[in-house]
Amino acid sequence: MDLTERQKEILFAIVEEYSEMATPVGSVTLAKLFDVSSATIRTEMARLESLGLIAQPHTSAGRIPTDAGYRLYVNSMTEEVDREIDSEPDYYESPLQIKISTPPSLDRSAHALEMRVSSQARADLAIRSAVDSLVELTGNLGLATIDGQLYLSGISRLFTQPEFSDNSRVQAVAKLLDNLEPWLREAAPGDPLNIFIGQENPIGRSSEVSLIISKFRSPYSDNSYIGVLGPTRQNYSRVMSLVRHAGNKLEEIL
Repeated sequence: MDLTERQKEILFAIVEEYSEMATPVGSVTLAKLFDVSSATIRTEMARLESLGLIAQPHTSAGRIPTDAGYRLYVNSMTEEVDREIDSEPDYYESPLQIKISTPPSLDRSAHALEMRVSSQARADLAIRSAVDSLVELTGNLGLATIDGQLYLSGISRLFTQPEFSDNSRVQAVAKLLDNLEPWLREAAPGDPLNIFIGQENPIGRSSEVSLIISKFRSPYSDNSYIGVLGPTRQNYSRVMSLVRHAGNKLEEIL
């Protein structure tokens, strides 16, 4: 897709602002961020909208990312991490290329997950602890496969997020969860970290959620999975890093 560097940065800023504030992002906010005029931002936003990367909710003058916009953002992060896959610490930098150090909160979160998982003597308890940690750290629903069964935690946390004030969306997510275990068993996603955004979800295209899962080897299977399911609006850099870290840690200790 033919985007200028500034258009990419504006898209990524919209993704990150929307993930944090849960409200559409307007040109005034972006103009301050990029130190350009609102008119310039509106022109760039029109280009992004024409490409299907952002959309305008009918009740707002601001813009929100589409599934395609999120995918471009996630792909940018994945490409960056692939270049540094063997390095530590295990985290993702912002696609905005802002020069920042490792976020201390992410370091602390990863350490807390490690300590909680390492304190368990049994494999099933270690996996459950990792899932419960992901729920607490991300606010999403956590999931993992344990000896052929699907362990879920944090359903109530998931449904407190603003996206699920609509009962039809709750029902769509419930339907997805009903079919998630057999789909994981049959599809067996092969990448170490798998991200399915919105309509990419093969068993829940209308649910408007993202599934982020890490494959790891366990005493139960070489294709065990741990991850989270949450709204498409989320902090992908943080969530992807924590899920990947959880999978790596479980494989290391199990």
